[in-house]
Parts: sequence; C-alpha cells; structure tokens
Amino acid sequence: MADTPTQPLATLIVDDEPLALDRMRAICCQIPAVRIAGTASDGAEALERIDELSPDLVLLDLTMPEIDGLAVARRLAGRADPPAVIFVTAHDNHAVEAFDLDAVDYVLKPVEKERLARAIARVFARRGATGAGAGAGASPWLEELWVPHRSELVRIGVAEVGRIDAERDYVRLHVGSDGDPPARSYLLLQTIAGLEAKLDPDRFIRIHRSIILRRDRIAGLRHDGLGVWSVETIGGEMLRIGRTYLAKVKAMAGR
Repeated sequence: MADTPTQPLATLIVDDEPLALDRMRAICCQIPAVRIAGTASDGAEALERIDELSPDLVLLDLTMPEIDGLAVARRLAGRADPPAVIFVTAHDNHAVEAFDLDAVDYVLKPVEKERLARAIARVFARRGATGAGAGAGASPWLEELWVPHRSELVRIGVAEVGRIDAERDYVRLHVGSDGDPPARSYLLLQTIAGLEAKLDPDRFIRIHRSIILRRDRIAGLRHDGLGVWSVETIGGEMLRIGRTYLAKVKAMAGR
C-alpha cells in the first residue's frame, strides 16, 4: 500500500468462523499497515477485547450469534473515541445500516488482500482528515453510498448522484450525466423515503413519490395545464411533479 505510515494500526479481528478468522489473520500479516493486536470469536468477546486492547481498528464480521457486528458497532458509536470499524461479511444487504454507524468500509468475503488494503488506506485517510479538523464541522447528511456491483461494493459520492428512482424496495442511483463521465446506474436495497431522510435537503429534492433529483440538475419548471407541473432537467428530460410535492418544488423556485 502506498504511503504506509510508520505506525501500523493495532487491529482486532472478529469472526465466529475459525477458518475465516485464520484467513483474515493470514491476510493481515501481509499488510504492513496492520499490527494484529488480538482476535475475538463473537460480539461479546469483541467488546471485552476492545476494552482491554483499545485497538485502532476492528475488522468486524457482521453475522454472528447473539451480539452481531451491527450491535457491536452501535455500542462503539456511543463512545468518545471509538476504533475505526471495517465490516467483513458475506452479505451485501446491510451496507446502508453499516454506514449509518460510520463504518469506514464494508468488505465482502472472500476477502482479497488488495481490497482489504484499500479499506485500510481509507482508515488512514479518515484519521488524517480528522486530524486536520474536518471532524468538528462534519455534515449530518449522507456523503457517500456503498452499493453492490459484481463481486464488491462500490463507493459513490452523494454529490455524483443526479437522480434517484424508487423500484419497489430498492432505489436506482443514476450517476454521471450532462458532461460528467458516462452515465451509469446502481441498485441499492433501501426505500426512497429512508434514503430521502439521509440526504441534505439543500442539495436534493423529492419531486414525485418515486423520484428524487439533485437540485442543480433542475433547469426549470413547466406548467402543463390543469394544475399539472413538470421539471425540466439540464439534460432536457421532462419529469412530472407529484401533487404531494408540488408546493415544495414551487417554493424552491420562489413561487
């Protein structure tokens, strides 16, 4: 890993499967930025070992009996100086909840050394940003999303998302358009209402029960008659405004 700091991260590995624990230990031994401080085989033991060892980083399995990884992370989130958490799991359907708990990354099994090294680089990047004073003024709104794509999770900055469509229990994130890199879309297991609550209302606005737009993608509003209004996007697309959301959209335009 490039620019590895001289002081490696004291790391606790938590997994209830012995073979997975051994594999993670072997991978960590190949990453100079990591010093294995200890291991734990369940959530309760993990909390005890964290109190005992005060690690810099916890590589945390998500699915464990009784106290699972999410429960451990919730308890850590209430502490004054919690360790960084990277979830390591075979399941991709808890990513949103994991990042609500301020996890640094979410790595899917089977873990590859290069993927874990990238996650650990993010720990150092976050520590550097906090040291520079970024933490004090951190935004309460969601700044990034991690979505399943092929065999891993892809990080998407919220600022890259131009439009969000509801698709049953999922949302489709439309990323890149109007001069940005080629447009692409990703499905995320999350309701549109749940995601809306996490987005900065100064940057995003819901115009329909199934559509959220980034405000700077809106070029204008058009009255189609009989009380029906549409949004015109910068790309020239016309999207109908739902009656429930019309007052809010018109207020954005000072109407």
